[in-house]
Amino acid sequence: MPDPTTKAENIHGTAILIGDRGILISGPSGSGKTTLAFALIDHCRVRGLFSRLIGDDRLLAANRAGRLVCHVPSPIAGLAEVPGFGPRPLSFEPGCVIDLHIRLVPHEQMARFQEDFIEPVASCPVPRIDLAERNIPAALPAVMSRLSIAPFV
Repeated sequence: MPDPTTKAENIHGTAILIGDRGILISGPSGSGKTTLAFALIDHCRVRGLFSRLIGDDRLLAANRAGRLVCHVPSPIAGLAEVPGFGPRPLSFEPGCVIDLHIRLVPHEQMARFQEDFIEPVASCPVPRIDLAERNIPAALPAVMSRLSIAPFV
C-alpha cells in the first residue's frame, strides 16, 4: 500500500515488469513506448520469463524509501492503447519498483556508446539508458543486455 504521506506524481510513460525488475519507458507521444513494452513482454514470455504490463501512457510515480515505485491509475488499470482501435484490456500488475528507465529519443540524438547515467524521476534516482525511438530490433538486445537477461548473462 502506498505511503499516504507521499504524494505520487502523475507521469507520461509506460511501465512493465520483467521477472522482479521494473522498467519505465518514457518518450514523446508516438515514439513507440507501448510498442516497445509489448515487444519486451513477448520476448520474455517466449523465453519463459514472467513479464507483464504495469500501466500504459500514464503512471503514478513516487519515491518510496529511496526507490521509484510506479502504479497504474485505477481508471486505466488493465488497459493499453492499440493504435487505430483505442484502449484494449490485458493482464497487468498494479505496480512495481522501477530498476531501469528507458528514454526513447530521436535516432540522431543517440550516442554510439552510453555511459552509466542516473536521472531522477519523481525525486528518486533511477539508472537510465537512451534508445532510438521506434527501433525495436535494436532496443531488444540493448535492454536484455542491460538487465542481464538471456542470451546475455
